[in-house]
Amino acid sequence: MRAVRLSITVVGLLALWQLIVIATSAPPYILPSPIDVAVSIGERPGLLLEHAWVTFAEIILGLFFGTFLGIVSALTIALYRPAKQWLLPLLVISQALPVFALAPVLVLWLGYGMPSKIAMAVLIIYFPVTAAFYDGLRRTDAGWLDLARTMGATRGAMLRHIRIPAALPAFGSGLRVGAAVAPIGAVVGEWVGSSAGLGYLMLHANARMQVDFMFAALVLLACFGLALYFAVDAGLRRLTYWQREQSPFDD
Repeated sequence: MRAVRLSITVVGLLALWQLIVIATSAPPYILPSPIDVAVSIGERPGLLLEHAWVTFAEIILGLFFGTFLGIVSALTIALYRPAKQWLLPLLVISQALPVFALAPVLVLWLGYGMPSKIAMAVLIIYFPVTAAFYDGLRRTDAGWLDLARTMGATRGAMLRHIRIPAALPAFGSGLRVGAAVAPIGAVVGEWVGSSAGLGYLMLHANARMQVDFMFAALVLLACFGLALYFAVDAGLRRLTYWQREQSPFDD
């Protein structure tokens, strides 16, 4: 059912796009039609896929390392109070500095290859994952913890069996946000300096006024973002199988 709804949404957006092109009579070098973009994809599918896999690998690795660092940071802040005074300012700084300002520095330090793009994705993903997981850990029901202490549970046992499971829904929210914004870091890094990737293709297509090909790269990037988001969402639903979705208007 979800696939049907998604298909209807995509078809509706494509139809709206085509109507805008017709209504505004926009030239192809300003706004190409969906048909022009589809033709562009069909003309050079190998080139698009070759660069798409580079961007996809950067996104996946960035999401993995960003999530891992976020989990470790949230657990450290929740379990060791002195660490909060050191790590929380770093969290804020990681979001206060503009991504475009950090990208040239990371490219200078890590080079034009994948490491600088992965680092960019990690910076973007790190904050939502850490903040959401930490918030879930510190909002564990006090009654559950008191009952566990009464039954003689150790601190480690309470963490494994109570605090982490209770924090998983909040962690899932942060991870969904991270999955949605992960492509931003990789593409921004490719714009600043790279020799491969969809961002690299977009820059070169823009310089040559190949707007249809630039939109083709954007379409692939959007497909990556959707696929990654729904894959993460499906995995989190299985992980938090006990949590029933409920509308805020339900009784």
